[in-house]
Amino acid sequence: MLQDCFRWKGIFSFFSRSGNYIKQSYSTFKKKKTTKSPKTNQSSPAHHHKESDAQGKMMNSRDRWRVYKRVSVMFLLAVVALTVVQRGSISFELERHARLDATQEAGSGTDSYLQIKSFWKSGSYWSKPKAPTTTEKPRIPEDGRPTTWDVKSSNCSANVNFSNQGEWFRNLEDNFKQFLLYRHCRYFPMTLNHPEKCTGEVFLLMVIKSVATQYDRREVIRKTWGREQVVDGKRIKTLFLLGKSSNEAERANHQKLVEYEDQIYNDILQWDFLDSFFNLTLKETHFLKWFHTYCYNVQYVFKGDDDVFVSVENIFEYLENSSHRKNLFVGDVIFKAKPIRKKDNKYYIPQALYNKTHYPPYAGGGGFLMDGSLVSRLHWAADTLELYPIDDVFLGMCLEVLQVTPVKHDAFKTFGLVKNKNSKLNREPCFFKNMIVVHKLLPSDLQHMWNLVNSDLVCSQKFELL
Repeated sequence: MLQDCFRWKGIFSFFSRSGNYIKQSYSTFKKKKTTKSPKTNQSSPAHHHKESDAQGKMMNSRDRWRVYKRVSVMFLLAVVALTVVQRGSISFELERHARLDATQEAGSGTDSYLQIKSFWKSGSYWSKPKAPTTTEKPRIPEDGRPTTWDVKSSNCSANVNFSNQGEWFRNLEDNFKQFLLYRHCRYFPMTLNHPEKCTGEVFLLMVIKSVATQYDRREVIRKTWGREQVVDGKRIKTLFLLGKSSNEAERANHQKLVEYEDQIYNDILQWDFLDSFFNLTLKETHFLKWFHTYCYNVQYVFKGDDDVFVSVENIFEYLENSSHRKNLFVGDVIFKAKPIRKKDNKYYIPQALYNKTHYPPYAGGGGFLMDGSLVSRLHWAADTLELYPIDDVFLGMCLEVLQVTPVKHDAFKTFGLVKNKNSKLNREPCFFKNMIVVHKLLPSDLQHMWNLVNSDLVCSQKFELL
C-alpha cells in the first residue's frame, strides 16, 4: 500500500510541475505580445507601426507553436507515467490478493493452490488470467458433495475379527468367508472415468453392467439401443461399468484391450476391484457414488445388463405418459421373494448371512428405470447398510431404507418373454416391439431382433405402456 502512495505522490508532483511550467510559458508569451522592441529607425510613424505589427505576428505564431509543442510533450509524458503507475498497481494488487489467499489457506491447514479470482470479479483491466488446475484434492460445492472421485488407495486387509466368530463362520463356504472378510472394503480407486458424460442437461443415462472380456456385447449395444443420440431435443448418454478381469493370467492383456476400447469410445467406467458375482454389489455402490459425485442434471437413469434388448422409444413413451415421476423406480419387480437355501443354487444365501423370511421388494437386475434424484438418495441409503452379495436384493434394501416401493411393469421382462426358452414367442419381433426390456439375448440375436423391430414391421396390436 505504501508503494502505491509513493507512486501517486510522484505523479501528482509531476503534474504540478508541468502545470507551473505551462503557466509560466503562457505568462512569457503574454509579456512578449504586449511589449514592443525599441527601434532606432527614423522612418515615418505609419511605416514603423506596420513593421511592429509584422514582427508581433511573427513572434506570436512562433511562441504559440513552442507552447503547443511543450504542452503536447508534457501530456505524452503524463500518459506514460500514468500507465506505469496503473500497471504497478495491478501487479501489487495481484500480489496482495495472492498473499491474502495464501495466509487464509495456511490458517485453514489446506494445501490448495493459490486463487486470485476475487480480483477479477469486476471484469476491470485486461484479460483474466488462467486459473491453475489440480487433481490432488476434490473441490467441495455448496451442498457438501465432492466433485472428483476421492478414493485414491485400495489397500484393504481382511477383517480378522471373523476368525474368532466360532463354528458358524468356519462352516461357511469359501466364497462367503471371502465376502465377509472383505465386506468392510466399501470403495476402490477408478482406473477409467468419464465425468463429462454428465455435463449439461441429460434426459436419459443408459448404464450397463459388463465385464472386460465381453467386448462383443458392448459393441452390439453401441450399434443398437445404446447408441448416444438426441431425441426430440433430449440427450441420451451411455456408460459401461467394469471392474478388473478375474482371469489373473490374462488380466494385463485384458486391461490393455479395455483401455484401447475406451480410447475409441470414451464410455467405460472402471474401478480397481475384480469382476465377480459377489462384487456386482460393489459395482452397484460404486455407480451410485459416481452418479452422486458427477451427475447434477440427469433426469432419468436406465440400468441393465449387457445381454438385454431395450426399446428407447418405449422408454420415452412410458415417461411421457407416466404420472409417477417423483421417486420413480420401475422394472420387473419381485415381491415377497424368499432367500434360497439350496447350496447348489447360484443365489444361495446361508441363514447366518440373512435370517429373515422374505426379501424386500426388488427389481430384477436385467434392467430397470429410475428417477435421477432418487439415485443420489440411494447412494446415501447404501452407505447405511452392510454390503449384501446379491446386487438386486441389496438395491431393494436401499429402497426399503428410503421407504420407496418399486413399481412393477409388464414391459420389463428380465426373465424372458416366456419361461420356456425354446418357445417361438421368445423370437417374435412384434412382442419385442411392445417391450421395454427383454432378458437374455446373445449379441447376434440382439442385433437381429433390433433390425427386425426397427424395420417396416406391422403388428396387429400394441400394448399401452402405462
